[in-house]
This record gives sequence, C-alpha cells and structure tokens, in this order.
Amino acid sequence: MSNATSANTIRPDEAAHFGKLAADWWNPKGSSAMLHKLNPVRLGFIRDAIDAHFASDSRGARPLAGRKALDVGCGAGLLCEPLARLGAEVTGVDAAAENIAAARLHAEGSGLTIDYRCGDVGQLGLTGYDLVTSMEVIEHVADKAAFITALEAALAPGGLMILSTPNRTTRSRLLLVEGAEAIGMVPKGTHHWDDFITPVELHDLLDAAGLKMGNPMGIAWSVSKGLHLSDDLALNYIATVTRKD
Repeated sequence: MSNATSANTIRPDEAAHFGKLAADWWNPKGSSAMLHKLNPVRLGFIRDAIDAHFASDSRGARPLAGRKALDVGCGAGLLCEPLARLGAEVTGVDAAAENIAAARLHAEGSGLTIDYRCGDVGQLGLTGYDLVTSMEVIEHVADKAAFITALEAALAPGGLMILSTPNRTTRSRLLLVEGAEAIGMVPKGTHHWDDFITPVELHDLLDAAGLKMGNPMGIAWSVSKGLHLSDDLALNYIATVTRKD
C-alpha cells in the first residue's frame, strides 16, 4: 500500500532554476563549485552518523552494504554516488528532469547502479529506506510539514534520516544570500532567506511528524579551514533524525 501524501511540495520555479544548472552540476569549478566543497563536509558527518546508528565497523569501506538509501532533492547525484560506493542500494529523487538525466548519465559513466526518479517524494510512494537524506532542500519546498511527512513515510523502522539546511540568521543573509550570490560563488536566485528554517523550527516540524532530531552540527566557514563542521550553527547546520521511541 502506498504511503504517498497528497500535498505537492515542489515549487516549479525552484525546479526550473536548478534544472538549468544540470549540465554543470559535476564540474567542480562550475556553478556548483560550492556544493563540491560542501559535499566532503557533509559526507564526514554522514559517515560518522551511519557508523554510530547502525553500529558499523568504522574501518569498513561499505558500511551500508545490504541497506537501502534514499536521497531526496538529489540534483545530479553528488551524494547518491558516494552512498552507492558505501554499499547502499540507492534511490535518488529530484524535481527537475534535467537533473535526473544528468545524474543517470554520470552514474552510468561511473559504473554505478542508482535508481533515479523525477517527481515529488510525497507522491512516489517510496518506503522502507534504512537511510533517508535530504541536503539543502527543505528551504526550497512549498510545504515544509508535508515534505517532512513524506520523508518520514519513506523511512524504514529503525532507520536513520539526515537533513541539512541553512539557518535563518542575519549572518546567513549577509554571507549566503547577499554575499555569495553577489560575487558568483552561488548562482543568483538559489537562496531565499525568508524560506530558511531555524533549528528550533525544524525540531518542531520533526516532532509533529513523530520524529526526533539529534543535536545539530553547524557547517561553518573560515579563511583557515574553509567549510568545516562546527558548533556554530549561524550559517548552515546538519542533523540526524530518528523515530521517537
């Protein structure tokens, strides 16, 4: 039986914006260069969370072997491919058909089998995933509560969810929107500060869906370290999510 929700969480203008970037998504010096810098930081957090949650051998190369992973808002697959290399059977979902086409092409060239689907996660009826990730996506959806409900429906019993998103602070407006977009580090129109979500707001959305948020870690930037995990949540943060006991 499908657990699909009826609410449409996709904003067509957002899907169109990111779809236009599809051809350049895998270029580490192109319009998605910031994502290429961000991805290793997120992967470090994800790997630690996987090892802790599933009691994996942290020395093992494939801690997700035998498990299913779902990445929602996958773009052209920058996170899906590392998850596949960690052993997972991966499904990637994105609202932009152009991104899905680019993701399939890159996965084929990388020798990876990944199930890519274009559409709204709340209407695809996806269930039973041990790991559900959604990186920098919730700030772009039309209905945040419905989006969280759809992610919860996809999560298997005992599963792990990991979310990351910009925080809505004065510093994030100055640096992520007015700064990074103004100088071309991020494509213009990528961020809408009013749609950013604070950790307290995310906690409450998750709580209403029967989910529990772990202590978030900040993704900060400095001249000496570049992007890195930090206790500073002002710009961006990443957190684990599990079902309530």
